[in-house]
Amino acid sequence: MQLSDAQRVDWLRLIRTEGVGPRTFRTLINRFGGAAAALDALPELTRRKGKAVVPPTRAAAEAEIAGAARLGARLVATGEAAYPALLQAADSAPPLVAVRGAASALAQPAVAIVGSRNASAAGLAFTERLARGLGEAGLVVVSGLARGIDARAHKASMPTGTVAVLAGGHDRIYPANHAALVEAILEAGGAVVAEMPMGWEPRGRDFPRRNRIISGLAYGTVVVEAARRSGSLITARFALEQGREVFAVPGSPLDPRAEGTNDLIRQGATLVAEVDHVLGVIAPLIEGGGAPAADRPELADQPLFWDEIDIDGITIPRPAPSLETEDPVEPADERGRLVAMLSPSPIGTDELARATGLSVRVVQTALLELDGRIERHGSGAVSLIR
Repeated sequence: MQLSDAQRVDWLRLIRTEGVGPRTFRTLINRFGGAAAALDALPELTRRKGKAVVPPTRAAAEAEIAGAARLGARLVATGEAAYPALLQAADSAPPLVAVRGAASALAQPAVAIVGSRNASAAGLAFTERLARGLGEAGLVVVSGLARGIDARAHKASMPTGTVAVLAGGHDRIYPANHAALVEAILEAGGAVVAEMPMGWEPRGRDFPRRNRIISGLAYGTVVVEAARRSGSLITARFALEQGREVFAVPGSPLDPRAEGTNDLIRQGATLVAEVDHVLGVIAPLIEGGGAPAADRPELADQPLFWDEIDIDGITIPRPAPSLETEDPVEPADERGRLVAMLSPSPIGTDELARATGLSVRVVQTALLELDGRIERHGSGAVSLIR
């Protein structure tokens, strides 16, 4: 299928209509035979249900398409050849996504890597090793452009291919200081995907929406570090709902950043301690040309994140809580930044320096001031005493 320009405008008007999410969109298309007919019927249909909804104008939709094009983004619809096949298989796949960058990055098999924004240096080091290894094995790495684990996953996999999924519009990068990372991803031949319109500042509920795209693009999702109320766990739950694999990196029971990942392992996620633990599960799926069926339905009761119009008795899912909608405050002082990167897992001073942006000499001096709070190991490695 290939939409005409007029059809693309109609699709965009319909999905941008208040109360129309992916599932309502499909219901309307199936009921009326196309977006144009659905747009004509929608005002009267919704008026009978108590609130008349008026779709955006054609001019507004055309302006959004033009604005995306000026930024180098193109709108791709489900059913079109350029739409990612795995994402299309997801029940809540967005009818339209705006894509910047190389289409080839979205056509290759992928694994998602997500985790804490307030990551430890050990978590960042493992993320880099994992992302690089997956890339060298021919897999694209997908993540959400957030601070911490996401950013390190993108940077480590840039030479082999990475895809960033935005919570806002293409012109509203979040966090704002990752605009340079977006440009680097594009220059390296990766891709950036957004569901929300141009000019859209991401809100709390937009991050879980983004997360189901992250998991939907991948054969499996690896969670590196996640507290019990981490947004990364929403990505894992969406992966289960979509019939994808969930992997988790174990951590110290003394580290709050490992509580969520350890829980996932206890619930059946595949433990990951090296690259081959992921490849051993993913490779047969790629060879078979499909994704596994969900086998843990008790974990897949994930609510939607839209206030959808009730059409023909469709059950409206309950609103879902927004988890980790704001970046944690990064300590301004050197000592605070260093402590934030420490965990019960031993880490070398070189990696601490890299993670904090401090010199090795400054790190070594700061560690002397932390005697009593840290434990020293061989080869200059240190860990935080809990």
